[in-house]
Amino acid sequence: MKLYIENISCAGCAKGVTASIHSVDPSATVQVDVANKLADIQTTLTFEQVSETLSEDGFPPVKKD
Repeated sequence: MKLYIENISCAGCAKGVTASIHSVDPSATVQVDVANKLADIQTTLTFEQVSETLSEDGFPPVKKD
């Protein structure tokens, strides 16, 4: 799933997003594009689960198609 995350502004934020997702799905693949504030996440989790996890960690996402 592709997500827009307004709060991504640096490599540290990208690591935070990745760590958040891996905390609930260690086998997930996470690619973060800091410049465009986008995250491409391959996971078995639903958008709602991903959104809740990221929001709790300060990175509320918006789903992109």
